[in-house]
Amino acid sequence: MTKNATKTDASHVYGRIDGPLVVIGLGSIGVGCLPLLERHFKFDPKRLVVIDPDNKNKALLDARGIRFIQLALTPDNYEELLTPLLSDGSGKRGFCVNVSVDVCSLDIMKLCRKAGCFYIDTVVEPWKGYYFDKKADTATRTNYALRETVLQEKEKNPGGITAVSCCGANPGMVSWMVKQALVNIATDMKLSFQEPTTREEWARLMQQTGVKGIHIAERDTQKSKRPKPQGYFVNTWSVEGFVSEGMQPAELGWGSHEKWFPPTGRRHKNGCQSGIYLLHPGANTYVYSWCPTPGAQHGLLVTHNESLSIADYFTVGSGQAPEYRPTCHYAYHPCNDAMLSLDEIFGQAGIMQDNQHILTESEIVEGIDELGVLLYGHSKNAYWYGSQLSIEETRKLAPYQNATGLQVTSAIIAGMAWALENPDAGIVEADEMDFRRCLELQRPYLGEVTGLYTDWTPLNNRPFLFPEDIDAEDPWQFRNILVRQ
Repeated sequence: MTKNATKTDASHVYGRIDGPLVVIGLGSIGVGCLPLLERHFKFDPKRLVVIDPDNKNKALLDARGIRFIQLALTPDNYEELLTPLLSDGSGKRGFCVNVSVDVCSLDIMKLCRKAGCFYIDTVVEPWKGYYFDKKADTATRTNYALRETVLQEKEKNPGGITAVSCCGANPGMVSWMVKQALVNIATDMKLSFQEPTTREEWARLMQQTGVKGIHIAERDTQKSKRPKPQGYFVNTWSVEGFVSEGMQPAELGWGSHEKWFPPTGRRHKNGCQSGIYLLHPGANTYVYSWCPTPGAQHGLLVTHNESLSIADYFTVGSGQAPEYRPTCHYAYHPCNDAMLSLDEIFGQAGIMQDNQHILTESEIVEGIDELGVLLYGHSKNAYWYGSQLSIEETRKLAPYQNATGLQVTSAIIAGMAWALENPDAGIVEADEMDFRRCLELQRPYLGEVTGLYTDWTPLNNRPFLFPEDIDAEDPWQFRNILVRQ
C-alpha cells in the first residue's frame, strides 16, 4: 500500500482574482464551489455574479450579498449577456467558472478568451437538445466528437489566456492520479527512469511499465435515511448531468493490445483516433472492474472525456494502429439509489422520471465515494490509486456538499489555482497540467488517498456456469471486461 501527497492547510489562499468572477450554474456543484471560492481566493465579492435558470439555491447568495441572474443561457443570448460581465472595463483579468448543463462549453470558452478572462469547466457540454437529438448520427453524440471541437479550437488558436477544459473529479483529478499511479508502479518495479516532463516521455514510461489499460474505477456507497421513492431519480450529484452522459453511447479509449473488436463497436472517421464507441447507452453497459472496498464489481461504461484524453495522451505513435496506447474507460458504480433509478428508466424504455433529487450531506447517513484509477496488465497485475472520502469527513471539510460533490469542487479549485499560476497556457486538458501541483492543492479535500495492488483480474469471481466467449490467455482483453447480456 502506498500513500502520496501530504495534507496541506485547507484554509490556505491559493490565488487572487483581480477582475470579475462569473459562475455559470448553481446546482449541487455550483453551490459546493461557493465556500471553497471564498476560502481559497481573494476577490471582490461585489464583482461576483452567479447565473442559473433556477433560483432554488438563491438564498445562499442573498445571505452573502452576491448578485444573481436568473436566466437560461442560450445560443441567442449568451454573448450579449456575458460580454459585459466577463470584462468590466477595468483591464483586469477575471475568471469564469462554468458548472452548468445545457450550455455550450466551447462557445463560452471562446468568448472568455476573447474577453481576456480565465475559464474552467468540468465537461465539454453542448447546447440543450444535443444529447437527445434522435435525428443526429450516433457518432456525433459522442464525447469524442465534443472533445474534437475543443482540440480543433486549440489548434486554430494556440496560446493565450488559460482555459482549462474538463477539470472536475473525472474528468480532471483522475488524470493527475494516473500519473502518480504510474510513477508509483515504475518505482515499485525498480525501473531506471526519470520522472517525465513531456507528453512523449509519459507515454513511453507507461509503455515501459507494460500497462495495458486503465479503469476510472469508482464505487459510491453513500446512502440516505429513507429508501428511494418510486418515480424519483435520486443521485449524489447532478441528475441531469448523469442521465445525459448515461444516454450517450458507451465510449472508451481503445488500446493497442486489444485483439477483439466489439460487434457493436464503431470507429471514428476523423480526429486523433484514440477511442471507439458502442451502439448502446453507457448507463446500460456493464463492465467487470475492481475497487478496494467492494473488491470485484460491475461498473457502468458511461462515457467521459478522460477515457479519450488519457488514452490519447499516453499514445506512442498515432492513428488507429499506434505503437502503443492503453485502453481506458470509466467503470462506475453509482450509489444504490442511482442504480435503482437507472433501472426504472431502462425498464420504461428510456422514459425519465418526473421527479429528481440530489442527496444532501444532511440526508446521507453513511458511506464513501471511492474514486480512483486502476492501472492493469503490468507485471504486478493491477494497481488502484485514489480517494476514499467519507460523508463524515466531508461534513468537517466543507459545507453544502456530499463526498461526491467535494471531489469535484476541490478539483475545480485546484484547476483554477493552477490557471492563475500559469496564466498564458492557452487551452489545456487536465492531462497537460502539473499533476503534483494540482494534487497538492486538492489533497486537503480527498480523505484517505491510497494505492493498493490487487491480484484480481476479469477472469476472477466468475461462476463459469454458462459458456463464455473469453480470452483465457490474456485476462486483460476488453473481450473479458465487457459484460455481455
